[in-house]
Amino acid sequence: MKRFRKTVLTTGEVAKICKVAPRTVSKWFDSGHLRGYRIPGSKDRRIPLDHLLRFMRAHGIPLDGLDTGHTRLLLLDRDLSFCEALRSTLNTDGGYEVACAASAFEAGVIAQQFKPHTLLVDVTLPDVFPKAISLTLRSKADLQATRLIGIAANLDNGRGESLLQDGFDAYLCKPFDIPSLIDLLKETPTPTA
Repeated sequence: MKRFRKTVLTTGEVAKICKVAPRTVSKWFDSGHLRGYRIPGSKDRRIPLDHLLRFMRAHGIPLDGLDTGHTRLLLLDRDLSFCEALRSTLNTDGGYEVACAASAFEAGVIAQQFKPHTLLVDVTLPDVFPKAISLTLRSKADLQATRLIGIAANLDNGRGESLLQDGFDAYLCKPFDIPSLIDLLKETPTPTA
């Protein structure tokens, strides 16, 4: 998978990422659906990476053709305000992309496309079975390297050790401070795909 560190892309590069013809990208641009700008004195179009990401997400285009170089974190938690607070805080840091899921099934679907480097799981949810999540994650060739971190309120060392035996890489007791989470996320290998 090609890794893009550029912040502005050509229509040809966007076409390769989205797996469409360059003419299709030009139509998206000309119709105003995909935002960007023209090079002064030229007909050439340029699309900023952040606009492309928004466009791809809004139109359900798989992100597997694009790697932003950010650490991807998938949070499985039903607390939407917690999810949004975490997303806002980590996105502000600039080195993270955060996706959220409210059920184990939804997390599985998102993980297939998002390819998280870390999966943060509230292990107290009724449809979460830690051993099953670990086994499922490790059985997927493209998700085997994903770090698995369990979270829960009142998570004691005994329950935490049980999670480690079930195949989790680490655990945190809620509420936790963001620096503690970032320390764990920094243990995640540098994204390469």
